[in-house]
Amino acid sequence: MSRHSTSSLLLATLLAATLAPAAAIAAAQTPSPEQLKAADAAFHAGYAAFQSNDLATAHTQFARTVQLAPNIAAAHSAYGAVLLAEGTPAAAVPELETAQRLDPNDTQALLNLGLAYAQLHSYPQAVAAFQRLNQNTNAAQATPLTTEAVLAYATALAQTNQLPLAQQQLELALRTDPTSAPLHDALGALLAQQQLYPDAIAQLQQAITLDPALAQPHYHLGSVYLNQNYPAEAVEELSRANTLAPHSLDYTLQLGRALSANSQDQAAIATLREATSIDPSSIPAKYQLALALQASGDPTAALPLFRSVVAAWPQSDAALTNLALALVQTGDAKTAIPLYLHALQLNPTSATLRQDLGVAYLQQSDLDHAIEQFHAGLSLEPENPQLHYDVGLAFKLKDDLNAAIPEFEQAAKLDPTLPDPPYTLGVLLMQLARFPESRDQLERAVALRPTNGDAWSVLGNVYKQTDQPQQAIAALRQAIALLPNQPSPHITLAAILAQQGDRTAATAERKIAADLSRVAISRQRANFALDSGKLLLSRGQLPEAIAQLRAAIAADPNYPEPHRALADALTRQGQAAEAALERHKAEQLDATNPKSTTP
Repeated sequence: MSRHSTSSLLLATLLAATLAPAAAIAAAQTPSPEQLKAADAAFHAGYAAFQSNDLATAHTQFARTVQLAPNIAAAHSAYGAVLLAEGTPAAAVPELETAQRLDPNDTQALLNLGLAYAQLHSYPQAVAAFQRLNQNTNAAQATPLTTEAVLAYATALAQTNQLPLAQQQLELALRTDPTSAPLHDALGALLAQQQLYPDAIAQLQQAITLDPALAQPHYHLGSVYLNQNYPAEAVEELSRANTLAPHSLDYTLQLGRALSANSQDQAAIATLREATSIDPSSIPAKYQLALALQASGDPTAALPLFRSVVAAWPQSDAALTNLALALVQTGDAKTAIPLYLHALQLNPTSATLRQDLGVAYLQQSDLDHAIEQFHAGLSLEPENPQLHYDVGLAFKLKDDLNAAIPEFEQAAKLDPTLPDPPYTLGVLLMQLARFPESRDQLERAVALRPTNGDAWSVLGNVYKQTDQPQQAIAALRQAIALLPNQPSPHITLAAILAQQGDRTAATAERKIAADLSRVAISRQRANFALDSGKLLLSRGQLPEAIAQLRAAIAADPNYPEPHRALADALTRQGQAAEAALERHKAEQLDATNPKSTTP
């Protein structure tokens, strides 16, 4: 509460006390004449100090007044109001309660008591205080509540699920003060809480019009936009809120959520890291940062954050699920499965949870349990296309194509925009030599995802089988453009060109395929040595690890990952200069060959 508003709240109390302080103090039970005189002087000194915003002196003088004349309600009321102005509502409450006990008609003490309870989030007590204030004040004596008091009362009502009454209080206050931006903001937030979004937006925009420099309406409006799935608009408003009120955990956290929803992953991560620096103990901030890292494709960095969240929220099925998902994404389905099972105990009716658990079982090659979970999910959501696709994939892995194909067909039917079902169907139908049907599915797959080089390669093969050489050549060339390191499209293209009598072109394609095959073999050898080196490194066997990593580099000198791993091993061995050289080589290879992945 501001000093100015507190001063206005105290004014009536202090004036009433100063009109006849000697008479009031004389009514005390046992003060001596000297105490009466000292108490009167302290009260006047405190009042004068408060008028000049000297809270420290006012605090000292009113505390002395209470000590000298403990049975005077006005003294306790004034002392409680100063404590409230100093930002210590917990200390103010006993003084204000004493003032009320000594003088139930002290409306200023009751008003300040309501404000103190509201600041302490003791909302039922705040509501009771404000309601007693209304009962104790008749129409002739009533003084309109300040904006701060109305906001506190409305907040307390909203927090005790009395939303209509809270709305009524704000609307009544706006009739008296229609240009109050805080009142429009509070009403807008309250309407949003009741999901009356158009009315809420109108109130919040009015608040911004009245006071563009007020951060809270931007925050509330951005939150409404985020809730209504307008992430770009949410980012704009929440960015303004953060500019106007920097270093607010709530504002920064909400902006991070909006950036994630707007697919601005790196900006979201930076913003959420800022939120965790504002309050390193904030579990919501850690959770949102973990989600953003996971969404950006970095589940490894998300894992420790998710573990911290689950430790704080062990009964949160969402936190358990996301931790388990991050483990699956990093290849540790074995650890993830018990977490999923725990989450299922907390939320047994989640089809998504069943699906995620099924995927974990798939990673463990436990196909029967995977199918069981997918079917359990379908019993909850029979029209879920992804679940049909997943169960089809499980049947495919069991070589039960007769069961798999209908599931893929159902997935494609339920969501014709999904590219995976027609691609997988096309591959299966090709394996069954049902080439015309395979061609139709693969054409649909590449139309939905033109960057799927594997689909273009398979489609080229199918065109070859259906005696469509020109279409096959075009599809294979598209596959080669998308998969420059794959030998198989060159091999198929060479066969078609040879059939057409273009021996020179066919020979050139075979040579490219042979060169790529040698590279692929070298990369496989390098990956084998790399994996061995990493395992030895994890066990602390540095000399053996370094030997394996050097073997990986010898097998494929242009592969950056072994250089990077060797740099880590050399660093741990204390060879900083050589480590820096290897890390520099890895960076150079990344720059010259950014698609340096396993062929």
